[in-house]
Amino acid sequence: MQRIALDAMGGDGAPRVIIEGALSAVREWPDRFAVSLVGIPERIHAELPAEVPGAIQIVPASEVVEGHESPVRAIRRKPDSSIVVGLGLLRAGEVDAFISAGSTGAVMAASRFLLGMLPGVERPTVGTMFPTSGSPVLVVDSGANIDPRPTHLLQFAQLGSVYMRDLLGLERPRIGLLNVGEEPSKGGARAVATHKLLQDDEDLHFVGNVEGHRIVEGACDVLVCDGFVGNVLLKFYESVAGFITGVLEDRLDPEIHGEGLREVYRTVDYAEYGGAPLLGVNGVSIVCHGASSARAIKNAIRVAGACIESDMVEDMVAEFGPATRRARVWRRIRRR
Repeated sequence: MQRIALDAMGGDGAPRVIIEGALSAVREWPDRFAVSLVGIPERIHAELPAEVPGAIQIVPASEVVEGHESPVRAIRRKPDSSIVVGLGLLRAGEVDAFISAGSTGAVMAASRFLLGMLPGVERPTVGTMFPTSGSPVLVVDSGANIDPRPTHLLQFAQLGSVYMRDLLGLERPRIGLLNVGEEPSKGGARAVATHKLLQDDEDLHFVGNVEGHRIVEGACDVLVCDGFVGNVLLKFYESVAGFITGVLEDRLDPEIHGEGLREVYRTVDYAEYGGAPLLGVNGVSIVCHGASSARAIKNAIRVAGACIESDMVEDMVAEFGPATRRARVWRRIRRR
C-alpha cells in the first residue's frame, strides 16, 4: 500500500475538490493507496461523507500558506501549515509521497528545506507533461527557476531524462532545447552555452534546438527551457486547449460527435496528467495546478504512485552520485 500525504488546504477548490479527488483515488484503486489528508480538521470533516473509506485519514495542520505570501517567509512563519506538515511526514518516512495544489513556490522552498536536494543536484525543476500528436513531452522547467544558468538547464535535462525513462519506459529519451531556430548559434548566450553542454553530454540523446511549432509534433520527449518561458508556454497551452474545445462544442452536435469530443477533451486536458513532479529533491513531491479538478487530484495520486513504484528518486541518486561518470563531468564543468 502506497502512502500519500495530500495537502487538503491547497488549491482554488480546497478542501472540497481535494477530498473528492482523494476519495475517487482510493475507491478506484482500493488496494493501492492510503491517503493522509493534511489540513484543518474541522474544514476537512465538513466535506467528508458519512462513511469514510478506511484508506483515508486526517493529519491535523492548523495553518495555511496563502498564494500571495512570500514562499520562504511563509514556511518559516507557519511551521504548522499543511505544506510543512505534509512534507514533514515524507521526511520522517511516514508517507511515500506528498502532493499539493497550493503555492508552487512554497512547496518548492519547503521541499528543498525539509527533504534536501539530491547529491550533485543544484536546483529542483518542475516537470510538466504536455500532450502532443504522439507520446507526451515533459517540459522542464515549467515555473520553478526564472533565470537558471546553462549548467542548471543541463541538469534539468538529465533529471527529465531519468523521469521519462522510469515513468514512460523510454530507453533513451530525446532531449530538445526550446529555441527560436534550429541552428546551434540561435538564441542568446545562455541558449548557445546550454546547447553545447547538452551536445557534449554523452549520456543524453540530444536532438538539438526545437522551435515552438514542433512541440505538438512530438519532436522530443524532454523539452528544456527556463521557468519563465516554460510557465508562459504552459499557461498559453492551457488557454488555447480550452479555446479549441469551446469552439468544437459550439460548432459540433454533441449527439453526433459526442464520443469524438470526449476524446479531444481527454487528449488536451491537463487533468489527465494530474500533477508535476518536483525533480531533484530527495523525495516524491508533486505540485498541481491551483485550479485542479477532483480528476486532476486523483491522477496526481496516480502519478505519485508511479514515481514510487519506479524508484525514481533512487535512480536519480544513482545517476548523480559521487561515483558516477556524470559526477566527474560535473566536477570538470564547475572548474571551468
